[in-house]
Amino acid sequence: MDVALIKIISDGQTGADRAALDWAIAHGVPHGGWCPKGRKAEDGAIASDYRLTETPSADYTQRTEWNVRDSDGTVVFSIAAVLAGGSKTTEELAEKHGKPCLHLSAQSDGDTASELLRQFIVQHGIRVLNVAGPQASKEPDVGGFVTRILTAALT
Repeated sequence: MDVALIKIISDGQTGADRAALDWAIAHGVPHGGWCPKGRKAEDGAIASDYRLTETPSADYTQRTEWNVRDSDGTVVFSIAAVLAGGSKTTEELAEKHGKPCLHLSAQSDGDTASELLRQFIVQHGIRVLNVAGPQASKEPDVGGFVTRILTAALT
C-alpha cells in the first residue's frame, strides 16, 4: 500500500493533537491546522513553533470544525474504547461535513491500529490528515499511542 500523505493538521491541544504535530516536525512532514484565538490550550499558549493559524474565536469547537473541513479525513486517537467530549464532537463534525473519520482506540485497536490507519489513508486517498483526540489531562498516555501508531503506519 502506498501512502501519499502530504500534510498532518491538528489544533495544537495537549495530548493526541500536539503529539501528532510533534511527530510531523520530527519526521519532516509538513504540518499546520487551526487553533483557537490566542493559541489557547490547556497548558497555556501554544508555542509558535507549531504552524497553526488562529480562528476568529477562542471557542474550541470552531477550530475543531475548521480542521475537519480543511482535511481529507480525520483520525481520532484515544485510550478509551468510547469517545467523549471534544473527541466525540470531532467525530460528529466529520459526519456533518461528509468527511471520512477513523477512531483508533488503544483498548480495542492496539495491535492493529497502524494497519487500520494505513488502510484508511489509502482507501480514502487522504493527503491532508487531521489528527484529533483527548487532551493530556483526560488521557495522559494518548500522546505515546499517537506517536507509536503514526511511526508504525507512516515510516
